[in-house]
Amino acid sequence: MSKPKGSEQQAPHVPVLLAEVLEALQPLEGARILDGTFGAGGYSRALLEAGASVVALDRDPSVLPHAEALGAEFASRFKFVAGTFSNLDQLSDGPVDGVVLDIGVSSMQLDQAERGFSFMQEGPLDMRMSSEGESAADLVNGLEEADLANLLFAFGEERKSRRIAHSIVAARAAQPISTTTQLARLIEKSVGRKPGDAHPATRSFQALRIAVNGEFDQLVEGLFASERLLTEGGRLAVVTFHSLEDRIVKRFFDPEKGAPTQSRHLPQAVQEASRWTRAGKALKASSAETARNPRSRSATLRSGRRTAAPPRVLSYAGLGVPMSRGAA
Repeated sequence: MSKPKGSEQQAPHVPVLLAEVLEALQPLEGARILDGTFGAGGYSRALLEAGASVVALDRDPSVLPHAEALGAEFASRFKFVAGTFSNLDQLSDGPVDGVVLDIGVSSMQLDQAERGFSFMQEGPLDMRMSSEGESAADLVNGLEEADLANLLFAFGEERKSRRIAHSIVAARAAQPISTTTQLARLIEKSVGRKPGDAHPATRSFQALRIAVNGEFDQLVEGLFASERLLTEGGRLAVVTFHSLEDRIVKRFFDPEKGAPTQSRHLPQAVQEASRWTRAGKALKASSAETARNPRSRSATLRSGRRTAAPPRVLSYAGLGVPMSRGAA
């Protein structure tokens, strides 16, 4: 499926797996789609150009100029609502035919040094998507060493989390850690860096961002909100950027994958009706797309169609959601 004309030229940042997302949400002509992670508006624009009406959500106030621009261009078919996708069923203003979620930090946020998401640029150690609540600096300078190490390991899969946490605690005793590059240099000095490897601060920055923004909670709540909102035949497309998120989405669509093995000597549990029909295997970006947009290299798309079964009660059981005492 080809991308709608004008999507790449006019959207400030082209979303990953755009053609695949549009295919997963077909048919689009006349459909009503909820874009739960508006960002710079790339998905929303493509959906509008394909003939859909769009309700877009985002908690980041910096996206408002992009939303206003789309509102002026597609006044009758576009509506923006400030809020989080964790309660999208309450913000949708009526039924929709499909939901798209692009999980994690956007290219636009990474490019804004003042937001503190990227270790590649000097900026305050912030990472808050909504500009409210605790910042990354608050966690780095306030958590006990054990809790900080636990957070880095659970949310970033950082195997050297204890060494990094120890170095952070030692450094902050002399001076608070307040900038992105200050933390990145400290981590690199702590664990070293081999030529050709990813920056050693990558996983720690991921972990802090997830903790600051409650991203795993947001994801789980958003998935179940989509299940409540969409009726039979409704489509859900979710793009994730690391294995922890992808595992949650995979098990949400197919909960038996995360269920404990039953003993054949015990009474067998009654299998519940499936809430989703999976739309094929997980999709990754093509080599052509990864060449154009390196960020797409880690992206995974999973999608499904809603069955007639009633929605489940929200539960973390079996989803493989990492837990961290340091994020509490």
